[in-house]
Amino acid sequence: MKIGIGSDHGGFSLKGAIINHFTEISFDDMGTYDQEPCDYPDYVSIVCSKIQKGNLEYGIVICGSGIGASIAANKINGIRAALCCNEYMAEMSRRHNNANVLVLGGRVLADELSFKIVERWINSSYEKGRHQRRLDKIHEIEKSQKYSA
Repeated sequence: MKIGIGSDHGGFSLKGAIINHFTEISFDDMGTYDQEPCDYPDYVSIVCSKIQKGNLEYGIVICGSGIGASIAANKINGIRAALCCNEYMAEMSRRHNNANVLVLGGRVLADELSFKIVERWINSSYEKGRHQRRLDKIHEIEKSQKYSA
């Protein structure tokens, strides 16, 4: 399994810890490569673009809180990014929402908890069934780009 991974400076340390912890996974590290201040949308868009084009199936993006990276990722058609702060959320994001991007907050999660979240996310799979109807509706929203209540 190859997973795209990217972060801004706020997620740089956690990104490195994840890569080093999961030695059995091949990561495509798309930056940043140091702790100099940078902008999360730049790295999020690189990871998500590879998924959107079919070059990768999954990605992990990290910023300081995870919020900005989550917002940016979900602006890209075909991306279902889930900001997860516990193992249950990680599992449900895959089982019910078929999340193809995991979002983490580098400044709000301890490394050990992040490892558990990543492991649960990787080892969970989409259930389809009743959940597909909802994903189809999300896809229709993406296609129309019309957001109304």
